[in-house]
Parts: sequence; C-alpha cells; structure tokens
Amino acid sequence: MRKVFGAIIALYGGCCGIHAYAMDLSLNDAVQKIVAESHDLKKADANVKKAQASLDVANSSRWFNIEGTATYMNLINVEKPLDSYNVKLPPEIGGLIPQMAGITDIDIPDNIFMAGVKITQPIYTFGKIGNAVDSVRSAIKMSEYSKEMVTREVKYAAADMYWTAKMTDEIVKIAQKDLDNAMSARKKLSGAGRANRSNLVKIESDIATKKINLSDAEFNRDTSHRMLKILAGIDVDEPLNLTDEFPKDFPEMENKKLTNTPEWQVLDQQVKMYEAKASSQRAGGYPTLAAVGAYDFVTMDKDLKNMFNGHADQAAYWGLALKVPIFSGGVNRANATVDAMNAEAAHQDLDKSKKITSEKYSNAIKQYNHLRENLKGLENARDLAAKAYGFSRDRFAAGQTSAVELADVSSGLYQLDMALLNAKYKILMSAESVKKLGE
Repeated sequence: MRKVFGAIIALYGGCCGIHAYAMDLSLNDAVQKIVAESHDLKKADANVKKAQASLDVANSSRWFNIEGTATYMNLINVEKPLDSYNVKLPPEIGGLIPQMAGITDIDIPDNIFMAGVKITQPIYTFGKIGNAVDSVRSAIKMSEYSKEMVTREVKYAAADMYWTAKMTDEIVKIAQKDLDNAMSARKKLSGAGRANRSNLVKIESDIATKKINLSDAEFNRDTSHRMLKILAGIDVDEPLNLTDEFPKDFPEMENKKLTNTPEWQVLDQQVKMYEAKASSQRAGGYPTLAAVGAYDFVTMDKDLKNMFNGHADQAAYWGLALKVPIFSGGVNRANATVDAMNAEAAHQDLDKSKKITSEKYSNAIKQYNHLRENLKGLENARDLAAKAYGFSRDRFAAGQTSAVELADVSSGLYQLDMALLNAKYKILMSAESVKKLGE
C-alpha cells in the first residue's frame, strides 16, 4: 500500500512539475554561497596576504643583518707546483730584524682557512626605511579596501542573479495563466454550439503563440536557475525553490549624500603610498648611519690534517659606519619625481571619483524613489486591465464580442503583468546599487 501511495505522489509531482525535494534558497543564502564561491574574492584575499608579506620584507630593513663567511684556500707555487709556496728574502731585510738574521727564505703554509661573521644594524637613514614601510602599509590598506569593493560587486551580482531567476519563475506563471485563459475561451466557444469560424481561428492562433511564450519562459527559467546554481556551488541537477518573494511595498528612501566609499579609500591610500615612496626615494640620496661589528678567525698550516692544530689568529671589532652616497647619476631624484607624479595622478583620480560616484549614488536613490512612485500607477493600471479582461471574457461567453477583442484585452493584461514584474525588479536593483555604493 505504501509503495502504491508513494508511486501516486511521485506521479502527481512529475505530472504537475512539482519538485517535492526542491532545495529552498533564500536571497541571503544565495548571496552567502556566491560570495563563498567567488573566484574574484579569493584573488582579492590573496592580494591582501601578498601585501601583508611585503610589509615583512620592508620591515626587515629595520633590523640587524648578520653575514657569515667561511673560506678555504690552497696556495700554489706557480714556478714549482709540486713544491710548497716559498718566499725568498733579500739579505738586507733579514739583517734588519734580529729574529730573522741569517734567514733567506720563508715557507708559507699551503692551507689557509678563514671564517668570520659581520653584523650591521641601521641606526638612522633619514626616513628611507620608515617611508618605505609606510608605503607598504598604505598598499595593504589599498588591498583591503579593494577586497571590500569586490565583495560589494559580488553581492550585487548575486542579488541580481537571484531576482532574475525569481523573475523567470514569475514569468512562467504569467505565461501559463495567459495560456490557460486562451484555452478556457476556446472551451467556452466550442461549447456554445455553432461557433464563428473566424473566432475559432483567432483563438487557435492565440493558443499557439502563447504556447511558444510559455516554452520560451520555461527555457529562460531553467537557464537562469542553472547559472544561479553554478555561481552558488550547487549541483546543477538540484531543483531550486526560491523562497523570497517580490515585495508588495517599498519604503521611501531618503536622498542622503554619499560621504565615503571603498573606491575613495583605495585612491586615498594610493596617494599616500606614492607620496611615501617618493620620500623614501629622496632619502636614498642622504647618508646612512649604522653600527657594525665583526669577528674573524684564521688558521693555516702546511699539512691539511694539522691545519686546525697549527697557527691561528682571531680578530674582532665594533664601531659606527657612515655611508655617504656621492654620485648616482640622479637616479634617486628621478625615481622620487616618478612617484610624486603618480601621487598627483592618483589625487586627480580621487577628485574625479568623488564627483562621479556621488552623482551615481544620488541618481540611484532618485531612480529608486521614481520607480517606486510609478509602481502605484502601474499596479492601478494592471488592476483595471484585469477587470476589463473579466468583462470582455463574460461578454465573449455570452456571444456579445469577438475573439479579436478578447485577445487584445488579454494581451494588454499580459503586458501589464510583465511590466509590473519588471518594475519591481528594477526597484530592487536600484536599492542594491545604493547599497553597493554607500553601504
């Protein structure tokens, strides 16, 4: 019995196009899923991490630098390669030094090993390092604000995709109702006995046209749902039930002034970045003061095996070093000029963006309120068209009007249903534009 009952339910659901196990998807859920799947946002997040890593690189110039070296050398007597390296001393030199009296030659050890370590700590660079670090900090903020811009764009696109898919659902319903009205008219005409042939031909023509409209609407719905599922990371074979409905009422939006937006913040940080880079480039022509220290170890012997048991010397020092650039061909000044001009260009872009984006924000609010006001008149016109269709349908059933008049009234109702749906979609997307620009 359960199997039979289940088969009946499955058959009923299949015949009527009802997805008993369709996935419910709200606007918020769709936006969250599309944001999580967005490749553009993943790239923006990678750019933020890359900028943060660049800060570590810039900060590394602040800290001490340790360099270690180890060198092994084997001296070769060029004249006699198989003999040890021997230096002949003039007799007068040996006579000058009591310890070397009578010595005419010296054997130099063939094997020499040297190892050392050097430490350098910058103390003052006239802003070369500090400004470089500041420029990278501005670059990090730029990447963060750029990510916010991408996030808003993705959310706007997600809302657009959701309401587009929802609109295709409603268009299917409108097309189906329009077809049902035409088929109902044909049924009434056929049941009236002898029907006017021209009326029959007109109704059959309307039915054929409205079937095509319904088929196109279903195709567009399936395509829109498929794209929504792809962007949201949902299985394309998963049926969807879009739970959010088009609002019946839209509150009035206050016409306020745009005070800030991520695009302005990106350009503002770009100006600061180039200004800091220009200062760092100028400082490249100034002296650098650093603390230095070093330790060296040297050992040598004629026998490689006994080298570390032979003669060894150690040396160490510490002090201050002043590095003064004398001539570099003007490269620092040229690079500073390039960055300064980049800062000026970014500043001009910021001024332009403030004017244009403010106007876009104001226009989006005006468009929202304008469409909202027009919606009332459109709804009234649609209600009147529905009443007109009811009157015409009743007159047609009574044989008091032709199929041509009924088709014209039905077409007017269909067009107003579509216009009303499109107006609601435009109002919603105007609100999303306001949110994208100045949320």
